[in-house]
Amino acid sequence: MQLRYSFRVYPSAGQRMARAFGCARVVFNDALRARESARAAGLPFVSSGELSKQLTASKKTPERAWLAEVSSVVLQQSLRDLDTAYKNFFDGLKGKRPKMGAPRFKSRKDKRQSVRFTANAGWKITAGGKLRLPKVGDLAVKWSRSLPSVPSTVTVVKHSAGRYFASFVVETDSEMLPATDNVVGIDLGLTHFAILSDGTKIDSPRFLRRAEKKLKKAQQDLSRKAKGSKNRAKARIKVARAHAQTADARREFHHQLSTKIIRENQAVAVEDLAVKGLARTRLAKSVHDAGWSAFTAMLEYKAALYGRTFHRIGRFEPTSQVCSACGVKDGPKPLHIRTWTCGACGAHLDRDINAAVNVAKAAGLAVSACGARIRPGLVPAQREETGTHPKASRAPGSQAGIPVL
Repeated sequence: MQLRYSFRVYPSAGQRMARAFGCARVVFNDALRARESARAAGLPFVSSGELSKQLTASKKTPERAWLAEVSSVVLQQSLRDLDTAYKNFFDGLKGKRPKMGAPRFKSRKDKRQSVRFTANAGWKITAGGKLRLPKVGDLAVKWSRSLPSVPSTVTVVKHSAGRYFASFVVETDSEMLPATDNVVGIDLGLTHFAILSDGTKIDSPRFLRRAEKKLKKAQQDLSRKAKGSKNRAKARIKVARAHAQTADARREFHHQLSTKIIRENQAVAVEDLAVKGLARTRLAKSVHDAGWSAFTAMLEYKAALYGRTFHRIGRFEPTSQVCSACGVKDGPKPLHIRTWTCGACGAHLDRDINAAVNVAKAAGLAVSACGARIRPGLVPAQREETGTHPKASRAPGSQAGIPVL
């Protein structure tokens, strides 16, 4: 399987990363403009081969001669990105994937700038541990771990916070972990980020909520700066860095928790939540702060990497309405009800842990209901038991309150 490994890089002032970003952006916009002009004129769709010929011709003109100052691979990959954008757009219209917007023009003010170098570009990692890029130079890399194999491509990305990253694509084999009998269902929430079917509750870190005061102060400082001034540009970077720190902390939490769950369990089941729908409610900020989609995506790829089984059950499963002890559906309940008693078997259930057990059962995992901290409740007495009578008659082979088998 293919994995991405990202590392911080530190370009020097003399290295022309900005020019590489600008050239890739101009090629993308020129190609998009050519296709949009052809569509407006009623002409056939401009093919990738034709765009490549136009690019080669434009590099020989005085207006676009500076495109030759960057690697040609970067420019060709920019055309490939446009093809991917169109493919995603048309597949969305055909229902093959979630709907995507039409390709749009890029701007130098976009939050993310990137260039991609494939193997035939001639880039390499030097003996000193630096990343050597054609027509750019050697970039200092902060290696946090070694690459498992020789990477096929590298993408240099600049974020709005002014940080640069090198993202390597590598081919790696599955690392089979020792088999275990443990299986787990996970119910995701807001008060507790994750509730496991074994009764474990992981508190929600609420990174955005905790950083709100710092973000508010940085945003206020930005609003007081004159537009177009250098002080405003510095304040904007401070705001971007504050948001980046929050996102980094959330991503680290997701990685640590997902790795722990995958290592300890042979099979993992989660619910397919309607995050977009929940993000339109009054809980929108908390939903985005939790980052459920990113967490489940990590669980899915790590399960494939380490030889575990990942299940995603439908979002319409009544996990909070069904008793995990007897399977009787007790009906919907308001969110403020955190514990309830099953009217059929009398089991006292924790709402979240019961839902986690039902998630595992809906995925076909053999989870014991006792893992949901179920305790026998008080069952109302049958009418025959409410009083005593010296001459009470009972059917043979029966006992009051228990039906005949």
